Amino acid sequence: MFKFATFYYALIVLFFAITMIIFPDQTYEASIRGLTLWTEIVFPSLLPFFIIAELLLAFGVVRLIGILLEPLMRPLFNLPGAGGVAIAMGLVSGYPSGAKIATRLYEEKAISTIEAERLIAFTNASNPLFIFGAVAIGFFHNPTLGWLIAISHYGASLLVGVCMRFYYRNSDTRNEKTNHYSSSSLGEKIKHTLSTPQPQQQKPLGQHLGDAVYSSVKTLVMIGGFIILFSVINKLLFLSGVSEWLSSILEKGLQFISQPGELALPIISGIFEITLGAQMVAQTDQATLFVQVIFVSLLLAFNGLSIHSQVASIIANTEIRYKPYLIGRLLHMVWAVILVFLLYQPVYLERQTSNPQDVPVDTSKTADHWVINLLNDIQTLGPFITSLTILVTVWLIIKNTTQRTS
Repeated sequence: MFKFATFYYALIVLFFAITMIIFPDQTYEASIRGLTLWTEIVFPSLLPFFIIAELLLAFGVVRLIGILLEPLMRPLFNLPGAGGVAIAMGLVSGYPSGAKIATRLYEEKAISTIEAERLIAFTNASNPLFIFGAVAIGFFHNPTLGWLIAISHYGASLLVGVCMRFYYRNSDTRNEKTNHYSSSSLGEKIKHTLSTPQPQQQKPLGQHLGDAVYSSVKTLVMIGGFIILFSVINKLLFLSGVSEWLSSILEKGLQFISQPGELALPIISGIFEITLGAQMVAQTDQATLFVQVIFVSLLLAFNGLSIHSQVASIIANTEIRYKPYLIGRLLHMVWAVILVFLLYQPVYLERQTSNPQDVPVDTSKTADHWVINLLNDIQTLGPFITSLTILVTVWLIIKNTTQRTS
């Protein structure tokens, strides 16, 4: 079995190597497109959240937050209160922040392996800026639609968390420390936490900041590599005709459920890269708006193979398994479709009836124009932030290496 898998992987790599030689110009363009996306949007958007998460762990704030959120997190998600940090930052900053922060909580022994798997299964959600700015306004030219997609997406994510609470529910996932003083009052727990210094808290502030920046940049560089890789893969699959062949198979399935076959290629593209897939779905005139929203929600919930690879890479050096994350993606897709069905009328149609001037939309005059302004600011300052942070990280690495050798 192992030899067969190795042979299979070798054939895939050989296929892409040959197609890169055949289409060098298109490969370069796809690489630049992925690099631009990472430099202008992904890096500056995720960096602050990653650094803050590292500092929250370093200064023991996560332990304090865990005590405060324990009464809420246990009944809902069967998770310790510390998991609330991963939920909040994962939903706000976008994927793969949830996996990154959950893994760090696991490494700091704030959560167990089973709890980390539960957490990762539902904390990898799309960035609100992407939903409102790119999808709703950029692709559909309709800011009101962003509320429907966002509520369905984040609501489905939380429902997945509720479902995952039953995953290994009989396992003893509580930390020994938590059990030791679980009967104590809230004030005693807080006092005990604040009066118990952790070894990592003894480091100077400068070292904390340096470690936070280094760890965050290291993860983001890995993420950037996957973005560029899958941008190239998606392009090569299209140029080689593989995407069209796969879409021809999917097209028959779509026609069987009375949906336009023209959605097949956008869906195949979205399985690899969410941004391109969502844009192509929004441009499919043969589908109704309701159907377009359904399939965009499915793509957002699935995350795309690029995000799957990023999550798998983040958890690779731990005992956290990938399977629960995949189960979470499938559950997320189901709940997202259900919520779109339930909310399309009250959240979108009724609001459109009461505000008919919202469609067609002039984004410069809408109440959501701040999203466009924020996206423009990120794209303008993104390359500068990325370059400066990488330079600072290189300087920190050189400095630490020099101190160790001296």
